[in-house]
Amino acid sequence: MLKKLGSFILIVIVVCGVLAAVNAEALCKKYIYPVRYEEYVEKYAAENGLDKYFVYAMIKTESNFNSTAVSDVGARGLMQIMEDAFDWVKYRMNDERDLKYGDMFDPEYNIEYGTYLISLLYSEYSDEETALAAYFTGRGKVNEWLSDSDYSDDGVTLKEIPSAATRHYVNKVMTAYRGYTNLYNKSGG
Repeated sequence: MLKKLGSFILIVIVVCGVLAAVNAEALCKKYIYPVRYEEYVEKYAAENGLDKYFVYAMIKTESNFNSTAVSDVGARGLMQIMEDAFDWVKYRMNDERDLKYGDMFDPEYNIEYGTYLISLLYSEYSDEETALAAYFTGRGKVNEWLSDSDYSDDGVTLKEIPSAATRHYVNKVMTAYRGYTNLYNKSGG
């Protein structure tokens, strides 16, 4: 009896393993690297000259696609926009709509503002990782690091990110970006 039960359990494990292997790509797409808010991500990524998978990686890292997310420091929405960043982007966009910081819980506005912000930072720094560092910790701190030869050889890109939290954030986004790119480009999605 125990031998038959052991054999049955082994067969179930093998079948589950085979099914998981066969469905690994679909499971990764659904649970690890989901694609949500496609209409807004694709629209605003294109408008701002960004790779949509880079935007998905940022959203995955920032909020895990939770449009009502609020960070410990008060950042809001999918792309975790801080109030001062909201004000700066609104000014830079010359956005005359009656949007308030509370509107950053709206997925479309949040993605619009977040993609505009990261595109401005990318234009300023010409490097994804440096732009991400500025998105996370602010331009002032990144400019300080860029002026320090311990962290930048050329004053343009960071060879090292001195903040563990910022370094972790940048690595997490870039890992997700590679995951999205490998998974979706491979399958044509």
